[in-house]
Amino acid sequence: MPSRYQTIQVSKLNVTGSLHYITNVYPTIAPTDSDYYVITTVEDRLDLLAFDFYQDASLWWVIASANALPGDSIYPPVGIQLRIPINIQTILNTYNRVNNAG
Repeated sequence: MPSRYQTIQVSKLNVTGSLHYITNVYPTIAPTDSDYYVITTVEDRLDLLAFDFYQDASLWWVIASANALPGDSIYPPVGIQLRIPINIQTILNTYNRVNNAG
């Protein structure tokens, strides 16, 4: 699966020659009947959960976005219920579409 960082678009060089990157937009991930739910423990990390469910640790952002977790840590709070979206291909297609990443 391609990294989400591969889809970041670069804007024009400014007058100083610096590149400016366009911020990616993360799609709203609506709940579905096929989603899994887990209660977090002290050992949980979003990248490990993503690997367990998607076989790709780089998709941790899907779990963070689906649960409106702050982006500053891969460690979810202990004892909360996390929704794990299962229809990952639909989410990635939407991500690519809203970011014009084709």
